[in-house]
Amino acid sequence: MDALADLLDGPRARGAFLLRATLSPPWSVRIQDEAPLCLVAMVRDEAWITPDEDRVSEDRAVRVGPGDVAVVRGPAHYTVADDPATAPRVVIHPGQVCTTPDGRALTAEMDLGTRNWGNDPDGSAVMLIGTYQMRGAVTQRLLAALPTLLVLRGDSWDGSLVTLLGREIVKDEPGQEVVLDRLLDLLLIAVLRTWLSRPDARAPGWYRAHGDPVVGPALRMLHADPGHPWTVAELAGRVGVSRAALAQRFARLVGEPPMAYLTGLRLAQAADLLRETDATLEAVARRVGYGTAFALSSAFKRERGVSPQRYREGLGRPAG
Repeated sequence: MDALADLLDGPRARGAFLLRATLSPPWSVRIQDEAPLCLVAMVRDEAWITPDEDRVSEDRAVRVGPGDVAVVRGPAHYTVADDPATAPRVVIHPGQVCTTPDGRALTAEMDLGTRNWGNDPDGSAVMLIGTYQMRGAVTQRLLAALPTLLVLRGDSWDGSLVTLLGREIVKDEPGQEVVLDRLLDLLLIAVLRTWLSRPDARAPGWYRAHGDPVVGPALRMLHADPGHPWTVAELAGRVGVSRAALAQRFARLVGEPPMAYLTGLRLAQAADLLRETDATLEAVARRVGYGTAFALSSAFKRERGVSPQRYREGLGRPAG
């Protein structure tokens, strides 16, 4: 398994929140649900997304046009509107509770039928929205690799999954929730794979190093078997270079030494297993390359500032 496949193996939607929004201007929706990740696929007209974190562009608001897909990383709040100047008229709270800015309930008023939502069933703006509501459904490794907001333009990729999601999202058939969860996962993976391959994506160092003839194979070996007792000498021998050459090249391309990267990979996988499975701490430790639960606990608390048990219970601040 390569580093990208390992990263994209993470999304597992479970009862994700999906809907088709139809809106007439003026409209503006303030998103305060604090969900870990949301996809917005623009079908018709346009929208402007303004994250609270001013790290996107000088004017903050980013236009999303027909065929474009935006990925917004939580838990920061943001606004989606017909125009950046339009004041919020709807606020989405945790649990997808919908109100006016002053707190009046809007859930019934905005309900347009099965997974249809908006202020006008014939509105000019149509978008598909998929929200990962559970933090464990999207790994922290994936979230840490993403900017606050990314937009994939419709003319830069094959958007056939958006068309398929648009057909399925309004159906009410047996097993439909599972179908939509899997479609959302596929759409996210397709968008991220395309985005990460772009020269301007500011992809993490490990991704840029993937194509290197020396560091790339080393990364693939680490991801294929993180539980192996790797050393720099063994990695170097397997890729056919000296220990010093691998260490220097790895640190330059990835941004950290091989063993530091391996530690981060092991602890990230441990965090995912703690949140997503019922495996015992001993089993998690063995799987990610720590001899005992105590050794994993010590490393985990040193790096993340919280014990594995408290992290599993949701009492620790997720890393990334």
